Amino acid sequence: MTVSPFDHPLLSGLLGDEEAARHFSVEADIAAMLGFERALAEAEAECGVIPREAGAAIVKALAAFRPDTAKLRAGVARDGVVVPELVRQIKAAVGGQYSEFVHPGATSQDVIDTALVLRLRQVVEHIGLLLSENIVRLTGLEQEFGSRALTAMTRMQPAIPIKVADRVASWRAPLERHQQRLTEQSSRLLVVQFGGAAGTLEKLGDKGAAVRAALAAKLGLSDAPQWHSQRDALVDFAGWLSLATGNLGKFGQDIALMAQAGTEIRLSGGGGSSAMPHKRNPVKAEAVVALAHFNAVQLSGMHQALVHEQERSGTAWTLEWLILPQMVMATAAALRLAAELAGQIESLGH
Repeated sequence: MTVSPFDHPLLSGLLGDEEAARHFSVEADIAAMLGFERALAEAEAECGVIPREAGAAIVKALAAFRPDTAKLRAGVARDGVVVPELVRQIKAAVGGQYSEFVHPGATSQDVIDTALVLRLRQVVEHIGLLLSENIVRLTGLEQEFGSRALTAMTRMQPAIPIKVADRVASWRAPLERHQQRLTEQSSRLLVVQFGGAAGTLEKLGDKGAAVRAALAAKLGLSDAPQWHSQRDALVDFAGWLSLATGNLGKFGQDIALMAQAGTEIRLSGGGGSSAMPHKRNPVKAEAVVALAHFNAVQLSGMHQALVHEQERSGTAWTLEWLILPQMVMATAAALRLAAELAGQIESLGH
C-alpha cells in the first residue's frame, strides 16, 4: 500500500515510470551515499588528510558493506537524517584503528545533497531520452500529415484554415527549446556538495578546496563552492520540469479536444467504459494534462523551499524532499504517456 500514485500498485500502471522510480528507491539512495563516502575516503587519502592505509581500509569495507535498514529508519526518526546512523554503521564495518577516518570534514547534508545530485544525473539522462523520443514522434507526424488542412481554433471557436504542420509545430518547438534548457541547466545542477558543518570546510584547513575538487572528479560531478542553503539550481530544475509537463499538457489537451470533435483525428486504442461499451476515452491525453497541472501546483512549494534560515534549514530541506521526487516522477510519466499518445495517432487533418 502506498499514498503516492506514482508507485501505487494499480495507479502506477498509468502514472508510473519504472526507470525514474528506480533512482528514488532506497537502494539507489543508499548506493549513492555510500559512493560519496567511498570517494571521500579516496580523495582525502590522496590529499593527505587521512592515511592512505585508512582510505584503502574504508574502500575495502564499503565494498562488502550492507547497512541495517531498520536501524537506518530508526536513525532518521531520531536524527532527522539518515547519515549519522549510516556513518556509525560504516565505522563499525571498518573497525579497528581506521574507523576514526570515516567521514572526516563532511556533514550529513554533504552526503544527502551529493547523493541526490548523483541520482538526478541518471534522471536527467532518462528524461532527456524521453524528450528526444517525443520530438522524433512529433516530427514523424509532421512529415506524414503536415500538408493536410485543419481548422484553427482561437478562444475555443473556429477561426481560419491552417495546416497540420502549424499545430504540430506548437507541440514540438517548445520541447526542442527544453532540450537546450536542460543542457544549460545540467552544468549548474550536477555539481558536488561539500561544505562541512557550516559550509566552510573548517576541519580540512587549507586542503578543503583540493579535497572537494578530488571528490567531485571521483564522482563524475563538477566542482563548485558549497551550496547548503542556496537551492536555486534545484528550483530551476523544478521549473524546467513544470515547463516540460506544461507543454506536454498543451499537446494532451489539444488531442483530447480534437478527439471530442472526432472529425480531424483518428486514434488507436483508448480507454473503455464499464457503463458505455462504445466509448474510447482519451486516457493518455487526460493523464498528461493532469500531470501538467500537478507539477504547476508543486512548483510553488519548491520556491517556498528556497527560504533556508542562515546556513541550513531542516524545514525547507524536508519540504524539498517531499516535492522534488514527485515532480520528477510526474515529468517522466508525462513524457512516456505523450510519446505513446503520439504513436496512437493514425490520422490527422483532412
